[in-house]
This record gives sequence, structure tokens and C-alpha cells, in this order.
Amino acid sequence: MRYAIRIHFLVSNNVAEYEALINGLCIAIELGIQWLDIRGDLKLIIDQVMKESSYHNAKMAAYCHEVRQLDDNFNGLELNHILRWLNEAADTLAKIASSQELVPTGIFASDLHKPSVLYKEPE
Repeated sequence: MRYAIRIHFLVSNNVAEYEALINGLCIAIELGIQWLDIRGDLKLIIDQVMKESSYHNAKMAAYCHEVRQLDDNFNGLELNHILRWLNEAADTLAKIASSQELVPTGIFASDLHKPSVLYKEPE
């Protein structure tokens, strides 16, 4: 199953990766998937979620917390880092999502107009 999320607000690469992960987990939950092996090429996000790395701001902490909460819906959830050049399928979907062109047949797409996670910036 291929799914593209088109983000319609300003985000960093890290936030875009977290948004894709959170939305993908929500789709898996809706489909009743119990065991999931996620492979991603952004090592920082995977390390944060797998508790091997800390986050440096409230936004990343909130996104990581949301992923960990969604983890409770699975009997098994594993995140593994793969090299970017081995993740061509995800790269293709990201390019489709960021373009203004029609989404090709066989790829599901949705539009995201606000962040999936609420967080408070420090004052």
C-alpha cells in the first residue's frame, strides 16, 4: 500500500518525517494491523522514538511522545534505520506529495492542513 501525505504548512525535514510516521501509524491502526516493521532513512527520528537519542526542543518531544502513545496500539512495532538510497519508494512518495501534480493511480493521498501534534513553545 502506498500513501502520500501532502503537508500544507511550513515544516522542517524532521517534522515532515514525524508527520509521515504518525499518519502512517494511524492508517495502520485503522486497518487493524497488529505487527509493523517501519523502515526510515532519518536516523535521528528513529533514534528518538527508540529512546537512543534525546530531543532538543518541545516540538520534537511532543512528536516523539505521540509516536510512543500510538505504539500502544500494536502488539509489535519496530523502527529500523535504512540508508537513504535503499529507501527509494519513500523518496518517490515524498516527491509526489510535494508536487502540485495529480497523484498517480494506485497511490492513496491525503492533505494535512495543521500539525498532528500540539506543543507549546517555551516562553
